[in-house]
Amino acid sequence: MPDKIQLVVCGPGLIGKKHVELILGRSDCVLAAIVGPATQENIEYSNRCGVPLYEDINMACDTCAVDAVIISSPNAFHSDQTLTCLQRGLPVLVEKPLTDSLDDARMLVQEAEKLGVAALVGHHRTYSPLLRAAEKFLRSNAFGRMVCMQGSALFYKPAHYFLDGAWRTRKGGGPILINLIHEVGLMRYFCGEIKSVFAMASNRIRHFEVEDTVAISIEFCDGALGTFILSDTAASDKSWEMTSGENSAYPHFPSSNCYHFAGTRGSLDFPSMVSRTYANDVDPSWWNPFDMGHVPFVPHDPLALQLEHFLEVARGQAVPLVSLRDGYANMQVIEAIGKSIDGRAPVLVDI
Repeated sequence: MPDKIQLVVCGPGLIGKKHVELILGRSDCVLAAIVGPATQENIEYSNRCGVPLYEDINMACDTCAVDAVIISSPNAFHSDQTLTCLQRGLPVLVEKPLTDSLDDARMLVQEAEKLGVAALVGHHRTYSPLLRAAEKFLRSNAFGRMVCMQGSALFYKPAHYFLDGAWRTRKGGGPILINLIHEVGLMRYFCGEIKSVFAMASNRIRHFEVEDTVAISIEFCDGALGTFILSDTAASDKSWEMTSGENSAYPHFPSSNCYHFAGTRGSLDFPSMVSRTYANDVDPSWWNPFDMGHVPFVPHDPLALQLEHFLEVARGQAVPLVSLRDGYANMQVIEAIGKSIDGRAPVLVDI
């Protein structure tokens, strides 16, 4: 692998442009090409970046020197583009969800493991320093055993978001696949594997083919329980974007939270990182006061940390932190949520 890794970015959309920006800001990698439709906007963008635009990933790989690929195209293209990378032996970072089909995701996992090609899924929040700090507290005696959690992703997506990408209004788009899959990864990270879900969904605000609001009850394999509510038509700040402060494009509400974790001896508001614990010499009781605290952490852009990790993976210096199998497991939970919505009944996750 050369000192400067040659990267192709597929899909110059919102997240694709962020990947490009981060690549151009590093000295140990080079943007070799962009793959996307030959629209005037994309042509002008690739010209500003000083790289060619190709409409097909195979054409880009045949024409340019390519060491690794980042796929941030619409969900429907993930499977074919990822498979192309695997078959060419190119390390690949594919944005979540891995695909828009569980069968396709399973196939990609099998192909990656059979060919031995390094591949990871872009659940970038996994790299956030917030997670390391919270995990340390949640595994401590001060927190005790996990009892339950509450989570939310409540925000209002403007009309142009759907006009810019009409695929987001149709099957394969929607906040369950685009947004909730992030949260599934977080909940599995914090609370362990998910055993069953019971979900309800509504599209009564926008009337799109896809949902706009979802409520979920969750049973974890270790017996802890949880609830999660999702909506992309809610005027609220209870989301990762607005509480973590990790993306300056969104307003920041540092005292708000999108998760609450409760254990047998303490609790944590996340990501404000406010903790409540009983002192060691105090028995847990609602009559007794809490010791209030704040779990410290040093902030850093998780997308930048993810790119750094991907470059290490491409060089063979690290194994994927979020493998295709991890991404597939997140999709299995999403699949169970969809079945629960359709059947209006609890559904076991196929783990």
